[in-house]
Amino acid sequence: MANVEKSIDVDVPIRQVYDQWTQFESFPQFMNGVERITQLDERRTHWVTKIAGVEREFDAEITEQHPDERVAWKTTNGDTPHAGVVTFHKISDTTTRVMVQLDWEPQGVVEKVGAAVGVDDRQITADVKRFKEFIESRGTETGAWRGDIPREG
Repeated sequence: MANVEKSIDVDVPIRQVYDQWTQFESFPQFMNGVERITQLDERRTHWVTKIAGVEREFDAEITEQHPDERVAWKTTNGDTPHAGVVTFHKISDTTTRVMVQLDWEPQGVVEKVGAAVGVDDRQITADVKRFKEFIESRGTETGAWRGDIPREG
């Protein structure tokens, strides 16, 4: 199992940062390799990714979501098992710390070598920097979903 943890401070209020993060269909605008995300319902998303020429599709389920605090998810099918959580921390009225933690099981030789040499770590670092640039440059979020999904079990 591979694991990456990253954080970045964003010069935007926490509500705006959280609201943007709930707009999964906008992820391709700042996440390299994400071709498309379709929001199926309040808990489920369908992803299409293309990384290093390999296209994959999978579904993910939001396992916990609390406005301005956290969004957690896990895959429910597909050949790329992973889970993650993003937490949001108010640093000031205009600055938010975004912390991302991902756990996944690399599949195949290319992914296992990539994980071993830190390619995944660099990819996540670049994605959170692009998210920062995306939300700071927009001036407003593209939408919001303020629903609360309690952790099951």
